[in-house]
Amino acid sequence: MQVSDKVLTAIGLMSSPLVDGVRAAVMRTDGLGEVEQGPSVFYPYPRETKVNIRRAIKAAREGLDEAESIAKALDDVTTAHIKASLRLLEKAYLTRDEVDVIGMHGHSILHKPSPSKDVIGRSWQIGSASIVATELRIDVVSEFRQEDIDRGGRGIPLMPVYIAALVAKLDRGKPICVLNISDKAAVTYVPASCRPEEMVSFDAGPGSNLVDEWVHFHTGEIDDLGKTAALGTVDEEAVKLMALNPYFRRSAPKYLDGYDFKMKAIEHLSVEDGAATLTALAAEALEKASEVLPDAPEGWIVCGSGRHNDIFMKELEARMQAPFVTAEEAGWQSDDLHAQAMAYLAVRSLKKLPITYPKTTKAPHPLTGGVYSRAPV
Repeated sequence: MQVSDKVLTAIGLMSSPLVDGVRAAVMRTDGLGEVEQGPSVFYPYPRETKVNIRRAIKAAREGLDEAESIAKALDDVTTAHIKASLRLLEKAYLTRDEVDVIGMHGHSILHKPSPSKDVIGRSWQIGSASIVATELRIDVVSEFRQEDIDRGGRGIPLMPVYIAALVAKLDRGKPICVLNISDKAAVTYVPASCRPEEMVSFDAGPGSNLVDEWVHFHTGEIDDLGKTAALGTVDEEAVKLMALNPYFRRSAPKYLDGYDFKMKAIEHLSVEDGAATLTALAAEALEKASEVLPDAPEGWIVCGSGRHNDIFMKELEARMQAPFVTAEEAGWQSDDLHAQAMAYLAVRSLKKLPITYPKTTKAPHPLTGGVYSRAPV
């Protein structure tokens, strides 16, 4: 058996952007078409860790690289990744010797891709892969974004190559679109060939970020899975006005910035009506995304936390012109997808296979990536 054909057992670790914990998942894969999903666990962050991570994000954005908050968060995140891995090994009845590699994303505290060829971008994920490798005695691959960033790419998204492998197993023979609805609404178009080089991936528009920002500004809370939006009425005129945002006319791949959308069109609305309207805008953004796809997809698969938001799903059903199913209905473990992707990318990295592509990250050509941390013998 060639190295490229060998099936490996990998663990994927993903720190949630919601700053609530670490997801760990087991996978058996050859880094190509063989994908066998295994058990997973979620390790919640203690309150102090959540606070430290948020402080670290603030410090990183302010350029305070040596801030004590970043050092504390790094230690906390590293410890959480080790504990999540140990829980997973126990649940999956695996010994350390039975795991070939760990794919570790870490927690992003800064992501600033290069705005031009003359400026070097930066992507910073905290969590010490070398300590995880040493403590668990399992090799770790991390820093998947950096090679792409160094070559002028955006470093995001990392999911498409794994999504292509999952879609290929569905054996439909027609284009499929996958929607990942979380803080933003990301679209990955997988062609009938399922070739990663032909995929297109981009941010369609806002997800929960604008709704949560709106509700937090007024109440200090967030719109927990549409609870506030459910009490409001959609202002369709405001949706139409916000849908004129020039972002929607940009060609793909494109990536949403936190400042791309303003709230002026809804500032006269109540908290509830504003939340309902912004939820409708997120659904409208996905309908607009279909206008920039290479081809009309046969259907759409919805994953991410947004699939649990009944208000959003109702708006999506009302506005979409094509059938869609949830990730679970497609046979996927939606909550585990990002962690599984890290395991898949780790195996691809070991085999020197590309993980990012021009039509997904704006990389100059297909690029491999990842930094290898060897466990002690």
